[in-house]
Amino acid sequence: MRQPSDGMPSRLPGGALPSRYQDGDRQPEPERYPDPDWRPDEFPRRETMPSRRPVAPNRPSGGRHRRAVPNSLPQSAPALVLAVPGQDVDLSTGAAGEISAILRVDNPAVDVRAARIDGGGYDDPSDLRTVLTAAAEQRPDGGPCAIVIPLLATVNPPVLRRLRAAVAASGANAMVTGFFNSNAMLAEVLHIRLAEAGLARADRVRLFSIVTAADGVLIATVGGPDGAASANVTSVLLAARLALPVITASLDGGPTLHDAAMRLKQMGVNRLAIAPCFIGPEATKNDIEGLAIGADYAAPIGAHSNIAKLAANAYGQALNSIELPGEQE
Repeated sequence: MRQPSDGMPSRLPGGALPSRYQDGDRQPEPERYPDPDWRPDEFPRRETMPSRRPVAPNRPSGGRHRRAVPNSLPQSAPALVLAVPGQDVDLSTGAAGEISAILRVDNPAVDVRAARIDGGGYDDPSDLRTVLTAAAEQRPDGGPCAIVIPLLATVNPPVLRRLRAAVAASGANAMVTGFFNSNAMLAEVLHIRLAEAGLARADRVRLFSIVTAADGVLIATVGGPDGAASANVTSVLLAARLALPVITASLDGGPTLHDAAMRLKQMGVNRLAIAPCFIGPEATKNDIEGLAIGADYAAPIGAHSNIAKLAANAYGQALNSIELPGEQE
């Protein structure tokens, strides 16, 4: 016979409970508050959870989708100057003009200007020295008048030397910075350019390759060996997107495109595609002609929105590191 569980009352014959569990015959419960002098208002009240306070309107919101540049800036905020290499580049059209236009639309509070690193001197209104001088005249002393961002996809020591020399010659208080954490965005743009040329296919959502027309990709850079080395991480990310071997080469240094093409051929690549990893103005005519090595190649990066995002991120990062005149509490 099954014994009742511990703690359960034993039933009488017929299934009835003992009399102490029947209605009207319950045992009195002990007093919850035996102190006769206790009053309810003396019991400590439980503190409620504090209400969530709204974030101050001028405080930048955190998180993954935080804006790189605030929605409003004081008049003393430095200008964002895109330093474009090349003597004959047109700043109103092409990649430089379109990227500047994207930056102005996305960041209306920022004074966006484009300037030529290799301009015609102070008589040239588009020369970097002239642009920096004008920006300094429109801002109070005590802070940088401009944050100069070179329009470069990879490291380019010759262009950076000319840029710093032009900033020093202007005599203006300007910061020189550059793109950071750019490899993932550059790999995405290179994938898009390859897909546009029919050299790689991408799905509609995440741009991951399904079938490719090439079985190996060569990333072509400018800026000598340093430029090629700075694109190594980009090549790894692009290889992960395409599931293909990807290596970098330099159009104006080593390793050359021919050397890199031979390496890919030794790896079993038969259909080679070239992805130019430069925006456009930093490449010379000889660099463009150097792409013709008998393989199909995509268009340069150009005025893609990712380049404008990288420029805005660089400006916002530099802006957070300075204290603007007139903002002291």
